[in-house]
Amino acid sequence: MRLVSLREFRTRGSKALKSAKQGETILLSGRKGPEYFLVPVIEDVATQDLDLQRAIAKASLRRDWRLAKESGLDKITDEEIDAEIAAVRATRPRRPSK
Repeated sequence: MRLVSLREFRTRGSKALKSAKQGETILLSGRKGPEYFLVPVIEDVATQDLDLQRAIAKASLRRDWRLAKESGLDKITDEEIDAEIAAVRATRPRRPSK
């Protein structure tokens, strides 16, 4: 695994990627420590591996889940969600039909 600072990656990202060995994972590190992994895609694994897609989706939602739990929004019902969506839609102007 190769360690690259976020600052270096922002300024010379393509050079950092080219310097990594083929198939090598890159760990991007900021001031507070490790922040991101860059994981190479091997062949068509990313499009075929449903477990990988599920893991990526969960990782992207993890922060929102934590914020929802902290604010109590994780206990909202489907009916309350539908009502909130309907209320927002009611305030938006309708597009003219063709």
